[in-house]
Amino acid sequence: MKTKILLLGLYFFSLSLLAQQTDKREMVYVCPPCNQACDEMVFAEAGKCKHCNMYLLPQPKDSKEPINRKIAFYLQAGVEVLDFAGPMEVFSYAGFEVFTVSKTKEPIKSQGILTILPDYSIEDAPTADIMAFFGGNSRRAFGDEAVINWLKEQKDIDYYFSVCTGAFALAEADILNGKAATTFHDALDALEENYPEVKVFKNARFVDNGEVVTTAGISAGIDGALHLVAKIRDLNTARLVAYQMEYDKWNPGEGMILTEDNPYKNMPDQSILEEYVGSFEFENGQTLALKFHEGEKSLYAHIKERSYPLFFLEKDKFLTVNGEKIYFERDQNAEIQAYKSSDDMNTLYRKLDK
Repeated sequence: MKTKILLLGLYFFSLSLLAQQTDKREMVYVCPPCNQACDEMVFAEAGKCKHCNMYLLPQPKDSKEPINRKIAFYLQAGVEVLDFAGPMEVFSYAGFEVFTVSKTKEPIKSQGILTILPDYSIEDAPTADIMAFFGGNSRRAFGDEAVINWLKEQKDIDYYFSVCTGAFALAEADILNGKAATTFHDALDALEENYPEVKVFKNARFVDNGEVVTTAGISAGIDGALHLVAKIRDLNTARLVAYQMEYDKWNPGEGMILTEDNPYKNMPDQSILEEYVGSFEFENGQTLALKFHEGEKSLYAHIKERSYPLFFLEKDKFLTVNGEKIYFERDQNAEIQAYKSSDDMNTLYRKLDK
């Protein structure tokens, strides 16, 4: 139930956001991944999938990018729980299709605590758009010739992603040759010494080479996964996922980005967003306070002791988590005076602290 409610929210959010970005481009609709035949279907109209009853996600008809990216999570015995569980939460919330792979289909133990039954072995794993590797017992796992050969044989991979010492798998498969990377703090020197062709950054939350994203240890994987969602989808979608996960420690772009494919380059300047800061009227005689979030470099609406992110679309136009559009109005001196909502364009909520 929680997943369907979230996907419904993401549906309306994505629909509103794409409407702003695609103008008159013809849209088609696809099903969020549900492991049924409808995952591969394309629909002409918005609504619910007749096969699984899930809300369809919009996608430009001429887009060459699949909305349901398939991500292979390679998990080895001893894998660190949060290394893979954090990114798994991010990617699944973003509507990507995640499946697990291990050397065999035998159950494995994560940190000696959690028993995992892999979806596939390296013998029968399907193709993926993204390959992901994680730390924990990595020296033994990624010293396995069969595993590394399997990784080298993967074709048409859009992105490689690693958390913690999962970077050693990519290094061992020569994927990091001539590139920069990072890993768990206790393994930085080992990565540098054993793979001299890799430029190791020792104070980076993540390192983005364009098609290869490596992160520091454990919780840093969440940041790296959100960054990859921002690259593949957009920054606002990544921010929505972080909000739904209640991951309020994310600072977008807090990593080493070595590519022009930077999802943060068009973020509005702080000076632009601070124009909207202040107290405003709200429904039922309540007050709404708009505040600037230093970490996210974004606006949040504070109502009745709760905080909600606002997503910048263009000057004086924002989007809420529910897909509602907010329009700000200015006076003759270009000062913010009030706002109105797409839910009720006839009501004007005035600024209180002019």
